[in-house]
Amino acid sequence: INGIHQSMAMWHSFVRRFEQSYRIVLFDFPHQGTSEIVTGSGTVTLDEQVDILDAVVKATSGAERPTICSASWGGVVALAYAARHPDRLRSLILASMGMKANQAMIELITRALAMPSKDGSTVAETVIQGVGQELPDAMKSRIIGQFQRMSKEAIEAFCQHGLTVISVRDLTEVVDLSKVRCQTMLLHGENDVIIDAEDVRSLAAQI
Repeated sequence: INGIHQSMAMWHSFVRRFEQSYRIVLFDFPHQGTSEIVTGSGTVTLDEQVDILDAVVKATSGAERPTICSASWGGVVALAYAARHPDRLRSLILASMGMKANQAMIELITRALAMPSKDGSTVAETVIQGVGQELPDAMKSRIIGQFQRMSKEAIEAFCQHGLTVISVRDLTEVVDLSKVRCQTMLLHGENDVIIDAEDVRSLAAQI
């Protein structure tokens, strides 16, 4: 599951590494990648994201219980799904996932929201400067290209979603972690600047 307004493109290296051994299903939520919202509100709630994930799981997994891999906000969606449907998953692998946004993430989102002009290139550069300095150049280029292709509505949705992220002071406000029963692995990179290691340990203790 993609992170906040990322796209399937973020999983290129993951797919190359594991495609020979596993069946991999990728998808974009509304406002991610080339997906579109045809009718209705331009805002997609967490419950709606869980509904979309459920439809993807049902359409692609059959009787099998899949493993869900996610990054960042995708982990919130994955945990919410696991709590709502505790018997449908084999396991979770959650990267860059903790109990709340850390100070670096809050400052990044606050800067993005304060931009008088939110064009794709400017938002992309702000994201990279704030949390992506250690990323490979190829990944930085993909991020810039993704934001440059986003519509004004998608960029605004990205910024408004940031408000949701920083308004959640504790993951338990939106997910009942006691209902997550599947085996769960939490991954924290040594250069991850948006999630604190201690926060990851706190999440691990509650699952």
